[in-house]
Amino acid sequence: MSDSIVTVDIGGTHARFAIAQVEGGRCIALGEATTLRTSDHASFQRAWQDFERQQGGTLPRAVAIAVAGPAHGEIIRFTNNPWIIRPALIGEKLNVDRHVIVNDFEAVGHAVAQADERYFERLAGPDAPLPASGTISVIGPGTGLGVAHVWREGRDYRVQATEGGHIDFAPLDSMEDAILARLRTRHRRVSVERIVSGPGIVDIYETLAGLEGRAITPLDDRAIWTRAMEGDDSLAAAAMERFCLSLGSVAGDLALAQGASGVVIAGGLGLRIRDSLVRSGFPERFVAKGRFENFMAAIPVKLITHPQPGLFGAAAAFARDFA
Repeated sequence: MSDSIVTVDIGGTHARFAIAQVEGGRCIALGEATTLRTSDHASFQRAWQDFERQQGGTLPRAVAIAVAGPAHGEIIRFTNNPWIIRPALIGEKLNVDRHVIVNDFEAVGHAVAQADERYFERLAGPDAPLPASGTISVIGPGTGLGVAHVWREGRDYRVQATEGGHIDFAPLDSMEDAILARLRTRHRRVSVERIVSGPGIVDIYETLAGLEGRAITPLDDRAIWTRAMEGDDSLAAAAMERFCLSLGSVAGDLALAQGASGVVIAGGLGLRIRDSLVRSGFPERFVAKGRFENFMAAIPVKLITHPQPGLFGAAAAFARDFA
């Protein structure tokens, strides 16, 4: 028999809630998500009570929580959100008997392991499902660069969150040399997250402007991404193409390092630029690993398109512990 739980995905701006069904170590159903602005609620408990009212005043006595940050310690804090969570008080504050807290990208790893095949779209490599056994590298460009890997053997699997976004950036051409040189004026060490993340588009854009001798008009990353996708700024479009190239290189490096037999690109930014990834040099850069090019070409690279991977993955993590 399945159990009902509340699943929550807390970021800096929004907290998403849903009711999920778990059974046999898996999330078997996810209800419609309710999105609340964190700035509209004084605490997580207040947002929980708001969701409880919307659900008619009663919630299941179990919760899975994905948090944008470290999921361990006596106090959980958020980078862009004044809320704090004290894990020891969750049962008392939320009136629940069981709970699981995971990092948000660890939750994505659980979603990759459990989501149906229809939620994976081909980006590169063979047009085949992700392998049922072996390691799957999970890479999520967003505010930072999330990296995890999933090892699985049939229905059994393990998720390992990592700090792979902080490996060194390795330029492959003169433009990337220039991007690195620009970043080195501010950072002693330049990690891949400085380029392959949402905010990284700013330094790419400004470097390309400098190479063309253009005056740099300060724009934030959201403005540049919007211009690039709307097609009314050719320099922004060139910056997005360069971003896709670098993401392909980094994804290939991580697949080699982790011994991956499959790769998944995750996160909202990946969904927004899905068409550009396919049309760009992303696939070529992914396989451009010298003597290992044929090996890389055999790895399926997918985009996860599940509408709520954080909620689904948090529920899946709960199911692994309790259901």
